[in-house]
Parts: sequence; structure tokens; C-alpha cells
Amino acid sequence: MIRELDLVALTHDIEGEHLEAGDVGTVVAVYSDSKGYEVEFVTFSGDTVAVVTLPADSIRSLHSRELAHARLLA
Repeated sequence: MIRELDLVALTHDIEGEHLEAGDVGTVVAVYSDSKGYEVEFVTFSGDTVAVVTLPADSIRSLHSRELAHARLLA
């Protein structure tokens, strides 16, 4: 179950927001019995890149055996 303040990964690119599958964000709100989520994506310096409302199939929980990856924004 995904809850507020959980870290999640995108399951697909969101071109209009410059987000790519695998980008990690923080859930800031959970809507409609976990059918939708508000997720904030930030740089390592703390600048907000995007805050987007996403359906449940657009994000996934992170697992303890995953490796973080960094990339520069276009």
C-alpha cells in the first residue's frame, strides 16, 4: 500500500513534465481509495521539478534492493 510521504518510482515517461520512467518522487496526497496520487519530484538540491496527479498504475513502490540513479534535466 502506498501512503503519503512514501517514495515511489514512475512507471512511464511524462514528457510534458520532463519526467522519465524510474524517476523517484514523494507522495504528497492519496486520492479516492488509492486510485490516484499527488507526487512531487525534486532535484537533489531541493528544487521542485514537478507536482503531478497520477493514477495508481503510473507509480510503483520502491524496493530495498533497488539502486538509485541520477540524471541531469534537459
